[in-house]
Amino acid sequence: MIDVGGKPATRRRAVARGRVALPEHVRGRIAAGTLPKGDVIAAARLAGIMAAKRTPDIVPLCHPLPLTMVAVEPVLDDQGVTVTAAAETTAQTGVEMEALTAVAAAALTVYDMTKGLDPNSAIEEILLVEKSGGKSGEWRREEA
Repeated sequence: MIDVGGKPATRRRAVARGRVALPEHVRGRIAAGTLPKGDVIAAARLAGIMAAKRTPDIVPLCHPLPLTMVAVEPVLDDQGVTVTAAAETTAQTGVEMEALTAVAAAALTVYDMTKGLDPNSAIEEILLVEKSGGKSGEWRREEA
């Protein structure tokens, strides 16, 4: 781990996004609430929050952080499920890994709960969307 002891604690926020591409018939089952394993949106939201809180246990060399907020929003759309996660803290290092881990876990949960219906599902593009706080200040990904 890097030494962050000399850095001031500041308010930090990070937002990440990812998606699970799903065939139409799987999206229909999600919308109808008829998946064999239950409510995929609720399960993905909970999995993402739980994963964000356990990021240092999953990602080597991550500092444990006192998270003040984690929000995970899986949304069913016309291509699959898009997951957006935000994490916040007041600490000496950022929360990018917590937001990214939340998205990854939520996406894996969607995949797990739908894989039995169709093997063509795919987790796609997990990325940092924005971050703020600390020495580097505000940053936002430029969308293509």
